[in-house]
Amino acid sequence: MPEGLKTLTRYTIEEEHRHPGSSGEFSALVNVVATATKLIANQVTRGAILASRGGAEPGESAPTVHRELDALSNDIMVTETQWTGHLSALLSEQMREVHQVPQERRHGKYLLAFDPLDGSSNIDVNLPVGTIFSVLRAEDDGFCQPGARQVCAGFTLYGPATMLVLTTGSGVDGFTLDREIGAFVLTHPRMRIPDDTSGFAINAANERFWERPVRRYVHECLDGVDGPRGRDFNMRWVASLVADTFHILTRGGVYLYPRDTRPAAGPGRVSLLYGANPIAFIVEQAGGAASTGSERVLEVAPDDPHQRVPLIFGSRNEVERIERYHREPEAGPNFDTSLFGTRSLFRPARR
Repeated sequence: MPEGLKTLTRYTIEEEHRHPGSSGEFSALVNVVATATKLIANQVTRGAILASRGGAEPGESAPTVHRELDALSNDIMVTETQWTGHLSALLSEQMREVHQVPQERRHGKYLLAFDPLDGSSNIDVNLPVGTIFSVLRAEDDGFCQPGARQVCAGFTLYGPATMLVLTTGSGVDGFTLDREIGAFVLTHPRMRIPDDTSGFAINAANERFWERPVRRYVHECLDGVDGPRGRDFNMRWVASLVADTFHILTRGGVYLYPRDTRPAAGPGRVSLLYGANPIAFIVEQAGGAASTGSERVLEVAPDDPHQRVPLIFGSRNEVERIERYHREPEAGPNFDTSLFGTRSLFRPARR
């Protein structure tokens, strides 16, 4: 291995050495999770090949493959981690019930919650997907713990390079999979999100279902230099939580998946325990903020393992502005609630 490269294994061992009395269980667990994501990365890159071997009709293969990869990724995470002796239970988006480690295996002091393949529908169009995971201590309340009690959180992004982003509560570090040596190598130490930004990510197609504070915020951003913000903003949306998070970690920005007024949407769309909480932990450790719009994500008390919440995170000053809009009285009569009321592909910018 070239001089100066720090692998994930070395990194986790060095972190353990900073805590006298550590048993080594935690570093071993992190490395087992990393191994599982390497296996998932290999399967994701073979998605189109799996489709071509399946014999499905054109236009039908890709959706089938992404469902198969969801299930396969889940099986990999469970199979690779439950035998280690470091876990007592696992929770996944793909499993309705909590998966208890079999009695014949040694039980450990940690819980693992994960989304095995976030954004899996992007496989159909060859866009980035990823795995999100959260580690908790095994307590009497099981997985229903506030996110502030997480021991570790991370995600792996399967894109042009396979990236693993990790926090253990003392900053955020990013690793790139070096396929020549088969190891994750530290490439993005101490990732930081700037306090201010001129970019936001949101699914504009849902504008008619947003609450007024979110409409107000997006409307002001789209007004650009002529509006109350006095500068132009860029808008992007990948529809992959891990991809949008990595973009914000490296370039700044704010991500909004707000409360949806449609009755079927419930209070939110993002899974709390294996989506919002690990992302919020990472974002806060990188200097950003994460909110539901009304409260800090990491303080939400879960009442169901598959609970869903709104999620707004990124550059701290923008998240705090959105929270303030949720607290303030509704905007006055001059507020135009149409997303494209002053600027769109079809209407000229206001002069």
